[in-house]
Amino acid sequence: MQPTVYLETSIIGYLTSRRSNLLVTAANQELTIEWWDQHRIKFDQFISPYVVTECSSGNEEAIRDRLAIIRDIPELAVSDAVAQLATELMQGVPLPEKAEVDALHISIAAVHGIEYLLTWNCKHIANASLRPRIEAVCRNAGYEPPTICTPQELMEIWP
Repeated sequence: MQPTVYLETSIIGYLTSRRSNLLVTAANQELTIEWWDQHRIKFDQFISPYVVTECSSGNEEAIRDRLAIIRDIPELAVSDAVAQLATELMQGVPLPEKAEVDALHISIAAVHGIEYLLTWNCKHIANASLRPRIEAVCRNAGYEPPTICTPQELMEIWP
């Protein structure tokens, strides 16, 4: 069995969006494409209904591109345990109300035992100051947290 990875919505966005004029964002887009083209085959990949919902909003062409990327990726089921852990993350980390879907991404990956959560959301998910609290909340609830990382970090772990 291969390692498992949960693809948070920002990964899909970086894969399908036009190249940014911002240097750092463009570099992150290129790293995402490199991971997707050369490294994703090393992992069993998963998404959730939250990813589908987020990919389904915005410009019609962008929606079509995002949904095409995730079409064949298995979707993890939402359960009461997912909702409960997300609530605990919101309160225990704590996360602002606008980050509820971010808590749900973390929660669904943890509840399903996914090893890695791949994201470019460095505000509420891949945030060095929040990671220890996210991990503590998950463990206190009885779940092993996923390793939260960017494509660049995951390529360094799994060259």
